[in-house]
Amino acid sequence: MALITMRQAITDALREEMRRDERVFIMGQEVGVWGGTYAVTRGFYDEFGAKRVRDTPISEMAIGGVSAGAAMNGLRPVAEFMTINFAFLALDQMVNHAAKVHYMFGGQIKCPVVYRAPGGGGRQLGATHSHTPDVIFAHFPGFTVVSPSTPYDAKGLLKSAIRSEDPVLFIEHHTLYQIRGEVPEDDYLVPIGVSDIKREGRDVTIVAYAQGLQVALEAANELAQEGIEAEVVDLRSLRPLDMGPVLDSFRKTFRAVVVEEGFRSYGIGAEIVARLQEEGFDYMDAPIKRVAQIEVPLPYSRELEQSALINKERVIAAVKEVL
Repeated sequence: MALITMRQAITDALREEMRRDERVFIMGQEVGVWGGTYAVTRGFYDEFGAKRVRDTPISEMAIGGVSAGAAMNGLRPVAEFMTINFAFLALDQMVNHAAKVHYMFGGQIKCPVVYRAPGGGGRQLGATHSHTPDVIFAHFPGFTVVSPSTPYDAKGLLKSAIRSEDPVLFIEHHTLYQIRGEVPEDDYLVPIGVSDIKREGRDVTIVAYAQGLQVALEAANELAQEGIEAEVVDLRSLRPLDMGPVLDSFRKTFRAVVVEEGFRSYGIGAEIVARLQEEGFDYMDAPIKRVAQIEVPLPYSRELEQSALINKERVIAAVKEVL
């Protein structure tokens, strides 16, 4: 096992898959000579050359469409958006073409494209560059959406995404690139569409993913000092959504808090709460609480931005309410 950052885990996954399969290539703005906005593809241009590491014009619609077309013709592109906010410009290509072509052509054509996109707030990028629009993409059948919270999951899920026959949106939270974790040095995969228990507990279930998972773990560790043992479930994939571990945990604790960085209205948390109510109502001892971003455009000011985002204090308060 090696102790590495999430950035390095993503870099290693890309490099290993490009060495393993010559059909895999990278495209996006500044991914080549510059090495990527977040330095994920630094050194790739020198190793793999301009044919497999392709700098593109500043056109997300072109990136979304060309990569989907390449995938339909037998290649395995990994297309990088500088930020998930810019993916809005490629929405038609992603959800009306990449996500639907397999169905529309009766299974004759596949579209194994991976879209990588940093997202979320917390880096003072301003209101138009700090969205967490994960639920928008997860809304569409035919499209796979994953969002890891640890280096181990990031590497294993990205490798699975590249080998998948379906279009995948791989969301990387801006603030998680520097977190460290143990990652096997041997080849491994993390299955897409499988939730994971990140912390065992008996008193309350906390459901989260991406940056929300890290916040949930901080809150759970602090609650443990007061004798409250929270079980933390990491969704990892938003579509397909694996509710099995969530329901199993809820049947044990009878109480739940759902944590997400997206907005509370119409969000991922709303879907989790609805499914818990539908499938686990008999085990519900208290109303399920949601902790989400305050519903305002994220301010540039660091203090104001942090006050709008999720934090461990809000999670702890929600847990104590349901208890």
